[in-house]
Amino acid sequence: MSIAIVCSGGDAPGMNPALKRFVDYMFFNNRKPYFIYNGLEGLIDNNIKPATHKDVSGILYRGGAIIGSSRSKRWPGKKYREIGYENLKKRGIDSIIVLGGDGSFRGLDLFCKEFDVKFVGIPATIDNDIAGTEYCLGVDTALNVIRDAIDKIRDTASTFKRGFVVEVMGRECGYLCATSAIACGAELCLIPEVDLDLNLAQKILSKQIEEGRNYVLCFVAEGTGKSDYMVKWIEEKLGIETRKSVLGYIQRGGNPTVFERLMAFEFVVKAIDLLIREGEYNKVVCYNKGEFSTKSIDDVVNNKYIISQHILDMLNYIG
Repeated sequence: MSIAIVCSGGDAPGMNPALKRFVDYMFFNNRKPYFIYNGLEGLIDNNIKPATHKDVSGILYRGGAIIGSSRSKRWPGKKYREIGYENLKKRGIDSIIVLGGDGSFRGLDLFCKEFDVKFVGIPATIDNDIAGTEYCLGVDTALNVIRDAIDKIRDTASTFKRGFVVEVMGRECGYLCATSAIACGAELCLIPEVDLDLNLAQKILSKQIEEGRNYVLCFVAEGTGKSDYMVKWIEEKLGIETRKSVLGYIQRGGNPTVFERLMAFEFVVKAIDLLIREGEYNKVVCYNKGEFSTKSIDDVVNNKYIISQHILDMLNYIG
């Protein structure tokens, strides 16, 4: 069995450690590893090469993915999937491991139902919004990047007695925003999953300001679209000059944390073992309650990720 690995969709810290462990563990099992470069576009364009130890030497500390990634606009066309299959068949590759999100899993699931190819998915997205798993590759590093940025923003906020509205990534899922707000001691947090009672927030923070509070940190998930609104709200309702800071793509980069690297190793080993030892495929490797398991692709893509109630409850204590 020859196995190829591909990164699809947005990049996430932890992809490079996963690629290194993929190569090392494949050779350990006397199997030939392949890299598919530039995501599913590379599969269509025949950008598939054998992977070596040299390719992955010294990449553990790097963010992003050395093999690139993409969001392919051609993949939905069956003729392009047929081209991808022929490119795999020429090399004797019968299995693919994909690092990505549920959109990537759907694309590979369709591909493997059409052709004689097996796949295993590894959740990799800083949004942490894949159903069936508590943790996705990239999340720990992204949280630490946000924490580092907020620690610096707080210095300016407290010095100039200002409010800061910090926009955090997360279109439909507020996990990054909520977890960061709790960890960084924010006074306000707006996420898609919860309606913030601004009248109550105004009452609480106005009292704190009377008692000496001189700055306010407000976290906003980008999916709410309320960053500018909250800048105006803090200035008008709390009387504090306020600035907006959009963290943007810095959240997707940076050196993978120790935890991220270890998780990447475990995810990949489980994925390879599924294919070569257990004979299971069209599954997603998941992590819940400290243990790795697998779920069917249907269980993952047909359900919606829900932030744990424990995290949502903790938001009641900020401010």
